[in-house]
Amino acid sequence: MTTATPSRPAATPATSAQRLDLYVGIHKALRHFMTDTLHRIGRMDANDADDRRRTLAQFESLMDLCEQHVHHENDFVHAAIEARQPRGAARTADDHVEHIAHIAALRDEARSLEQAEPSARASMALRLYRHLALFVADNFQHMNVEETQNNAALWANYRDDELMALHHRIVSSLPPEENLMVMRWMIPASTPAERAGTRGMRAGAPAEAFAAVIDAVRPHLDDHAWDRLARALGIPQQPGLCHFG
Repeated sequence: MTTATPSRPAATPATSAQRLDLYVGIHKALRHFMTDTLHRIGRMDANDADDRRRTLAQFESLMDLCEQHVHHENDFVHAAIEARQPRGAARTADDHVEHIAHIAALRDEARSLEQAEPSARASMALRLYRHLALFVADNFQHMNVEETQNNAALWANYRDDELMALHHRIVSSLPPEENLMVMRWMIPASTPAERAGTRGMRAGAPAEAFAAVIDAVRPHLDDHAWDRLARALGIPQQPGLCHFG
């Protein structure tokens, strides 16, 4: 695990707010998913079978998404950077190797907790909580490097239409269940303007897939946020009416 001390955010061009940012949405989703899971591990009753099962199931889903995200960045984003700026993604590529090993170690801890004797579960749950916290902290620093240094490399070497094409290739590669998981955590973590930007999904996705996203997101938005999203997407505002022809 990387133990480097936090560094000051790298300077970005003044026009960076107008450039297409491939990282902002998925990283908001990951930060949301990571912090929620960390909180759940921290408050879990390790000897309550239902609580333990639900919490560790969410933990496993987080590990799955983190692992998939590493591969997507390696295969698409890092490859794009390296194609026009050799060694431009070296720092975050090295981090990814450590992240995969850290994910495997955390999964081993969770499996050991599930199989442990009742008397050992509380201490093992606390250990998992602390180690997951270190993983989250490391990832938060890592994501900041990607959002500054890697974005600077992308913006220096690619036009926005090329970045949008790269974004579409990434999204098109996602299996439906992974895309649904990302939307469930990303949309509630996004600004109203960013949420409204998902309106293109309704036009491009099958009706059933769009309805599944809305049904997954609705319980995690308060009424005000939901009303604004529903108006932006042109869908019924009442819960339970997400049926699209």
